[in-house]
Amino acid sequence: MRAATAAQSRSIDRRAIEEVGIPSLVLMENAGRAVVAAIERRLGGTAGRKVVILCGKGNNGGDGLVVARHLHARGADVRVFLAGRLEQLSPDAALQAQMVGGIGLPVAEVTTAAAAREALAGSDLAVDALLGTGTRGEVTGLLAELIEALNASPVPVVAVDVPSGLNADTGQPCGCCVRAVESVTFGVLKRGLVVYPGAGYAGEVTLAPISIPPAAIAAEEIEVSLVEPADARALLPTRDPWAHKGSAGSVLVLGGSAGMTGAAALAALAAMRIGAGLVRLAVPRSLNDILEAKATEVVTLPVAETEGRSFTAAGMREALARAGTPQCVALGPGLSQHPETVRAVYEVLPTIAAPLVIDADGLNALAEAPETFDRLAGPAVITPHPGEMSRLLRRGVGEIQADRIAAATEAARRFGVVAVLKGARTVIAEPGGAVFINATGNAAMASAGMGDVLTGAIAGLIAQGLTPLDGAILGVFLHGLAGDLAATAVGGPGIVAGDVQERLPAALAALRGGCLSPTVRVEW
Repeated sequence: MRAATAAQSRSIDRRAIEEVGIPSLVLMENAGRAVVAAIERRLGGTAGRKVVILCGKGNNGGDGLVVARHLHARGADVRVFLAGRLEQLSPDAALQAQMVGGIGLPVAEVTTAAAAREALAGSDLAVDALLGTGTRGEVTGLLAELIEALNASPVPVVAVDVPSGLNADTGQPCGCCVRAVESVTFGVLKRGLVVYPGAGYAGEVTLAPISIPPAAIAAEEIEVSLVEPADARALLPTRDPWAHKGSAGSVLVLGGSAGMTGAAALAALAAMRIGAGLVRLAVPRSLNDILEAKATEVVTLPVAETEGRSFTAAGMREALARAGTPQCVALGPGLSQHPETVRAVYEVLPTIAAPLVIDADGLNALAEAPETFDRLAGPAVITPHPGEMSRLLRRGVGEIQADRIAAATEAARRFGVVAVLKGARTVIAEPGGAVFINATGNAAMASAGMGDVLTGAIAGLIAQGLTPLDGAILGVFLHGLAGDLAATAVGGPGIVAGDVQERLPAALAALRGGCLSPTVRVEW
């Protein structure tokens, strides 16, 4: 599902109005009716229900006035508050205000939040139609007071298009932001609704097409998409009935050092759990016995090591020679930052022709010598968390998190790789500009080792024939889904990376079964 910026959304509206010929008032009417449908679904009917509607002076407020008119017609007890004066309304909103007045429904002009706060105290639901997608600078004054009144009230809030105060592009709050139980957005999904922290403010997200033709959206060439279950299902690899371990994909994992054997084991086992037929795990020689016990189903390759029990360049070359021709190589989990190991990364990485998945200490090494990316012989996927991305791009973590889509896009283009920026709503970007937002996963996955499982999952899928981009998209989706299954089984925080790794086959089965609900509801 395409996820647009505010500017792209406005361009789509303009195209529908000017090129297709749909009057703007028709779009506004359809938008308001879509919000009414969501309210009726949420309340189980509207007759006799008390609804407070807060409207701004722009077209978002006009949408709110349409909602008021239709709820009034359905028997709801509606109170409408305008943050401004009627003569300040946009042209379309002014016409809606005339219609609302024509049915005898008063619109209260307010200069403080006191009256709205009082009305909220006895209402069943509130509608936020204050600002819409144009918010950029910090929200202050009366609008901030009204937003704070909504957030202080226990009444559920349905937001019109986007919660007021939310940056529709980055998902960042502009000083203050409405916390909605549901956001009904129009025409096309907005990026800020599906990346955090915006996803937390938006609540459930419903997309209402409001009669905007698909061609008007396609013409915008939106490069950012939300990955829904149907999208992920289309990427699932197939396996011949006569397959054997040699034909089901082979992975070589280069990882592990003293104190970090678990990372390497998790990555290797995840590659197997995701369906790879044969996984070899190269490890520093003195750690081999430990890894043989941790990863029973994996073939271990003990190789030359440093005095600190980490990889040498000779050890990495030995592992590559002994592994034959793996379909994917994963490098980094538990690798260590021993100076000799870091030099080995610079020396050996450019000699690997197979697709690469680079994580953890592999990324830490590359952050110090990013020119190494230019010498890679094959395609690569990098899987940084925000701290690792900060080192790669040489920017603060706060700046990375403030616009995760921009950070992942920059890394993909600068380094010529598929960039997977891990975290809540992981972002996957490819060098050509396409970006994918993942919606599976949960806060219980905030524990050590989860990234190692993801590295192995992506490597295992690439080994089964997926492109690096498709392997990253599907791997991230299944990794998060396995985390959701684990959290459901445990009941909340307390799951560990091994719980997720073990549930990868169940995640595959759930996705194949077609029983997963989409993240964004599309209706009306």
